Amino acid sequence: MSFQEPRLVFDKYSLGVGDRFAHQGRAQLQACIQAAELGVAVVPVWNKSNREHNIVGSEPASVRAEADQAVSALGWKAGYHVDADHINLKTVDRFVASSDFFTLDVADAIGRPAEPSAIGTFLAAHPELTGTIEIEGIAEPFQTSRAEAAAIAAKYLFAVRQAGDIYRKLAAVKGEAGFITEVSMDETDSPQTPSELLLILAAIADEGIPAQTIAPKFTGRFNKGVDYKGDVEQFEREFEADLAVIAHARQRYGLPRSLKLSVHSGSDKFSIYGPMRRALVKFEAGVHLKTAGTTWLEELIGLAEAGGEGLLLAREVYASAYAHSEELCKPYAAVIEIDPARLPLPAQVDGWSADQFTGALRHDQSNPLYNADLRQLLHVGYKVAAALGERYTKLLDSCEATISRNVTGNLFDRHIRPLFLG
Repeated sequence: MSFQEPRLVFDKYSLGVGDRFAHQGRAQLQACIQAAELGVAVVPVWNKSNREHNIVGSEPASVRAEADQAVSALGWKAGYHVDADHINLKTVDRFVASSDFFTLDVADAIGRPAEPSAIGTFLAAHPELTGTIEIEGIAEPFQTSRAEAAAIAAKYLFAVRQAGDIYRKLAAVKGEAGFITEVSMDETDSPQTPSELLLILAAIADEGIPAQTIAPKFTGRFNKGVDYKGDVEQFEREFEADLAVIAHARQRYGLPRSLKLSVHSGSDKFSIYGPMRRALVKFEAGVHLKTAGTTWLEELIGLAEAGGEGLLLAREVYASAYAHSEELCKPYAAVIEIDPARLPLPAQVDGWSADQFTGALRHDQSNPLYNADLRQLLHVGYKVAAALGERYTKLLDSCEATISRNVTGNLFDRHIRPLFLG
């Protein structure tokens, strides 16, 4: 299948930014402005999932309003988008009016076997997916038997067809290719091999989905708010192989020229940004990096730095998160690793200075005060701040200067600079 190029074409480099409480739009955009001033275009994509909206009590329209206001206030003339993050058939309707980017999450369908007849028809249509497969950029050809291809199709074909159902529902309302489509395949049990990713992309093409990003699963752990945990060299090999497969699939299946990898980082995967940068240069490829959750942590850091009421509230948020840790961690159990023994007692934190609190929370692994367990707990603990309502958001306004400095610095210095500027 050959696709008409989408009317809304995704840029080469993009950064998925999120904002739990819709106060940091301008601070986030400022990081992209700093990149533009250095000659690199990084497009911001504001994203917020249905789960986050439900926890905070917000609506998707608030994300569009925040993005539009930031763009207007700072005079941003380049592109920007609003992502309906991790939606499915049950939740997509809520996002249709306000989003122009849709992350189709079909994780629950991965592993649900397709009909044997559908698998047979698919394999018959794609004899190139079996036997010896050569892909430019991958040193050694790989072999895929028909039985192996059938097993891969059994694992992923139903999920891709569900993605097709979501895409067609959106297209009926918003028009064909009038929005950016991402297919998320990262929440599965093991990293996709090149042959698996190639088959997935062939199936996406067959479904008529003009995907502009694909989010595969990589080796290692992508825990929330902390650095990558795993074999960095293995990650680099997988990342390069995925870039090669995508380039091959664009030509072989007529997928959009703008199709690129999307990395659902869980935020702050500093140790893999160097390898990613090398691979992007090598393949002249683009990437979409989702790194949303740390904006909320930078708010807490900014509150603590401000001292006074801000520091008191930051300590209070930690105490409540500690008391409700089981409830807060349960929805994120697969993407956090917290040792309760390494969490300081709230009574101890109540005596901390601003430097001690920010030292424990800020993602600076060279600081002896840094506590990855505390950071992960607070990363998933934004429900505590949401329950405070205006008491929390009013302090965001009064401490805006220190918060915005941290938000912008985090995005630019720790993410944009090492990944997109090198």
